[in-house]
Amino acid sequence: MRISLLILFFGTSVCVSQAGTVDTVQIFSNAMQRNYKAVVVKPENYKKKGTRFETVYLLHGHGGNFSNWITLVPQLKKYADDYQLLIVCPDGKIASWYLNSPLSDSMQFETYVGKEIPAFIDAHYNTIANRKARAITGLSMGGHGGLFLGFRHQDIFSACGSMSGALLIKSITDKRYGLEKILGDSTQLQLYYENSVMKQLDLRNKDSLAIIIDCGTEDFIVGMSRAVHTKMLELKVPHDYTERPGRHDWNYWRTAVQYQLLYFRNYFDKNKTL
Repeated sequence: MRISLLILFFGTSVCVSQAGTVDTVQIFSNAMQRNYKAVVVKPENYKKKGTRFETVYLLHGHGGNFSNWITLVPQLKKYADDYQLLIVCPDGKIASWYLNSPLSDSMQFETYVGKEIPAFIDAHYNTIANRKARAITGLSMGGHGGLFLGFRHQDIFSACGSMSGALLIKSITDKRYGLEKILGDSTQLQLYYENSVMKQLDLRNKDSLAIIIDCGTEDFIVGMSRAVHTKMLELKVPHDYTERPGRHDWNYWRTAVQYQLLYFRNYFDKNKTL
């Protein structure tokens, strides 16, 4: 099916010396028949003739939106320049969990973030349009999205990550987090499993992804990252796992995102030499 896409730029790009520029765009979803906003952070030398960039997709957490990352971590403009990356921050609504809901046609965010947005970005920006030049990661709900979409769409992404990921969705039974609206109540065990990170690990697609996971040692859901790490060790899935002092908050994520962007930069550089 042909994807219809729309781009609208709001205001002018914000320029900072020795830092990237920021676009706010609208990207149409053919799956959901509506637009959602996204932030695109470009390196300072983006307009240099013949230059194309690897892309990192950076997902927000539950209750957030597309603007969280650039508002709360404005250093992303510098990181885009330092690491020569295009950084895309999509909107995953308050509680989409980056899943395709069997209950609602208006909640098809696996398709939107995993397929439609990368197609749009490659069509409208100077990207290297190859899976080896795309990575996806995020915080909390977005950490689930980073690993889930990374594993599910290995034709699109070759690297994925999680920061403080809410990775065990079967354990998230509090209605405030919105999973029941996506998948039904938590008695739907098979449906929850099919949409879990653990299920994707069981598919054993272990050799074609670069994976990074980190979490704060004082994070109230650090056990979820530890469980996924343990499962990956059992299955011999190569990955980078780190715990550092920190809680489930922006003080931790401001540091974590820089480590992850450096990880992806090193991974992309390694690919260039192969």
